[in-house]
Amino acid sequence: MAGEIRVARQGNVARITIDHAAKLNTLNPPLMREFVAAMAALSAEEGLAAAVLTGAGEKAFIGGADISVMAGLADGGAAREFITLVHGCCQAVRDCPVPVIGRLNGWTLGAGLELAAACDLRIAADTARFGMPEVRVGIPSVVEAALLPGLIGWGRTRRLLLLGETIDAAEAAEWGLVEKVVPGAALDSAVEDWLHLLGEAGPRSLRLQKALIRRWEELPMREAIAAGIDSFASAWESEEPRRMLGAFAQRKR
Repeated sequence: MAGEIRVARQGNVARITIDHAAKLNTLNPPLMREFVAAMAALSAEEGLAAAVLTGAGEKAFIGGADISVMAGLADGGAAREFITLVHGCCQAVRDCPVPVIGRLNGWTLGAGLELAAACDLRIAADTARFGMPEVRVGIPSVVEAALLPGLIGWGRTRRLLLLGETIDAAEAAEWGLVEKVVPGAALDSAVEDWLHLLGEAGPRSLRLQKALIRRWEELPMREAIAAGIDSFASAWESEEPRRMLGAFAQRKR
């Protein structure tokens, strides 16, 4: 079986589960195409406020791209097509207009770590393990591995990519690869705590903020500041700031 993508809704929150548990939720072409389609459909929903991405079972978030598929790639053209699918999955998460929380419940390797890096926030079980082992099987780490220096710095990125090291959740948190680590039994409640905080924010302001952060990643400082001014001004095109600021002022009084 190629696995499946399961999407569950809880109010204005979507929970996306990559279910290929028999193979540590590794990514193959049919699964990746299904994932991109599911994310595109969710991203088009105006009422969506947040999303949670995880892997099925307790052993893995995503154990990487399916090695059996990669081993059968015939040539560079087939390899390009395959890795472009991996990039498409990461891009679908980054393009989602609302915050995406990565619920990292186990092995997070290769393409799985790239997909985790594409999330806006990452919370890991204390049993999770992280690595980019591609050089150990004759290929470089590519596509959204390019996000890692911004998260953990160039030196630690080189450790992961050149040495193929695997690190535990505590070290991942120390490096800044994940924002929070909790016992596995507390993973869901910790995710709920973050969803509660997101739920207290203005829905439109969250979308504006995510879009601005994405722009900041690519702009020089002067242009990034100018983009922030534009974003602030556009916030006032709706009633959300006046309504929420007014309510805050009333509480203070």
